[in-house]
Amino acid sequence: MTTCHWKTWSLRKPWRFKFLPSSVVPDLIRQPGHGDHRGEGAAPTGPLTLASESLQTPASEVKAAPGWRTVDFISDLHLQAREAATFAAWQRYMASTAADALFILGDLFEVWVGDDITTATDDPDAAFARQCQKVLLATSARLPVYFMHGNRDFLLGEHFAKACGMTLLPDPTGLDFDGQRYLLCHGDALCLGDVDYQQFRLQVRKPAWQTQFLAQPLTERQAMARGLRAQSAARKDSGATYADVDPTAAVLCLQANGASTLIHGHTHRPQDHTLDATAQPPLRRLVLSDWDATAPSPRLEVLRLQAGHAPRRVALAPAR
Repeated sequence: MTTCHWKTWSLRKPWRFKFLPSSVVPDLIRQPGHGDHRGEGAAPTGPLTLASESLQTPASEVKAAPGWRTVDFISDLHLQAREAATFAAWQRYMASTAADALFILGDLFEVWVGDDITTATDDPDAAFARQCQKVLLATSARLPVYFMHGNRDFLLGEHFAKACGMTLLPDPTGLDFDGQRYLLCHGDALCLGDVDYQQFRLQVRKPAWQTQFLAQPLTERQAMARGLRAQSAARKDSGATYADVDPTAAVLCLQANGASTLIHGHTHRPQDHTLDATAQPPLRRLVLSDWDATAPSPRLEVLRLQAGHAPRRVALAPAR
């Protein structure tokens, strides 16, 4: 059993988060799946049932254009101004990819506190956001760029997406490509072992909660984000354990959407899993890697689908 250690914010006006139960401390951008890990296969109850049911409903669809031969997937880059090497690697990839379409499956940014960050002046976070916007816009001029929210950047809105030329996708979304159907999601909604997070996620995805949070001054939202960065680093250093995607929920989602392969990020555990080898075709999930150019073994990986070929992982070199 993993005990949930929620991040604590110094809030002068905690009433702003009245949508949260008193037992849950606000934690806008959490690390993957940290909480009450009841183990894989544990039966969801209450909000967990709602979370799993929402992923079982028929997803929206993207049908590959006739000319698509290569489709790329990335997630969990956690871009931020102080991680220049990771940004440089991403910038180079975005300028050079020969893919016919790119899907970003959440947590592109370490934190996103509202689209108005791009209009702030004399602010390093604002300057970095505008720099990322230019990269995204340049790429979307060459190929379709699709974006799905993660647990860190779920407040990224239509305004910023439009300015970047990106298409926002609901979670989950189906993809028909090369005669196969894939199901795309960020992955956090399937980590059912993290009870507290699932309760929190259901609330912060409500329009009313988001409207109330975004109505706060940008400087206050940024201050909260800075506190989260520090606390997130402390949790990582503590050796905390994290819940993984629930395999039963993953199978149910695939079956409900008529798909055989689930592609997701969030867990930072890149691997290919077979969920049901007896199904025709076999059911599997492909987990995307997070990005960190400064790690002892840099993690800069793209999952690539190519017509007529099996999915493959492409390891990128850090930018020089």
